[in-house]
Amino acid sequence: MANASKILVTCPPMLGMIENFRSDFAKSNLEATAAQVTQVMSEDELIELLPEFDGWIIGDDPATSQVLEAGVNGKLKAIVKWGVGVDNVDFDAANRLNLKSANTPGVFGKEVADLAMNYVSGLARQSFRIDREIRLNATWPKPAGVSLSGKNVGLVGFGDIGRNTAKRLAAAELNLFVYDPYYKAQDGIEAQQRQWPDGLSEMDFLVFTAPLTPNTHHMLNKENVTRLKPGVRIVNVGRGPIIQEEALIEGLENKRIHSVALDVFEQEPLSPDSPLRDYPDNIFGSHNGSNTVDAVERVSRQTIVMIAEMLASG
Repeated sequence: MANASKILVTCPPMLGMIENFRSDFAKSNLEATAAQVTQVMSEDELIELLPEFDGWIIGDDPATSQVLEAGVNGKLKAIVKWGVGVDNVDFDAANRLNLKSANTPGVFGKEVADLAMNYVSGLARQSFRIDREIRLNATWPKPAGVSLSGKNVGLVGFGDIGRNTAKRLAAAELNLFVYDPYYKAQDGIEAQQRQWPDGLSEMDFLVFTAPLTPNTHHMLNKENVTRLKPGVRIVNVGRGPIIQEEALIEGLENKRIHSVALDVFEQEPLSPDSPLRDYPDNIFGSHNGSNTVDAVERVSRQTIVMIAEMLASG
């Protein structure tokens, strides 16, 4: 048997269960190295490390032109982006370098939608704040929440995650408005299409599921925050830079925004001194929306097969 191809794994959910996949790597004649990383590796770290490997399973690391060039100047022949979002990977550079590349689209819609719905409900009923106060302060708070039924929700993005989120929002009897130029009606889901930022003053909730592109970067900014309905609750399970955090903070400070639930941030991890931490109704995640045992097992095994086939094809 030929020598095993060396694979660098930098995707945190996969790293958290890496021992579960050792036999899958071995069956494909791959030798996996688990990177020591919490969220992402730096460009400098990758430029130094990557040339030693034949393949790379990427998380949210900066797979820039410089990083990929360094890899190709070594042994690197194939890369797979674990998951859906590809804004961190320079696929144009990969093509220019004749580096085989792929991602795994359409794999986490249900899981991320589950979290989005959890955040909508959590903001509506302040359940996360109640839990924290009972645990940390031994108090017995009873804040009055808001009902979901009949409220207006603006859903930003209608890809796989957005469509699955729409099903859950509709089940909770929210009035659904979709901000996506490529929106197509979905069976069983009543929704109206809106052009961003029209109608923001009518929305009780905003839920962002969109990918990061030049058109979505900072689409919720200081100007658009002034259009929001006072007391709006905002969820982001898409990409952090879709929302300008400085604008969020101003909106929270002047009480136009009631609270936010963010699984993603402009800078990750969230800084210990971020002003976002000062608002007790806010909910924070750790860019972990896709991370269920079931999803990680399914997509990791898919990714291993993909990179093995890419390397075997020469």
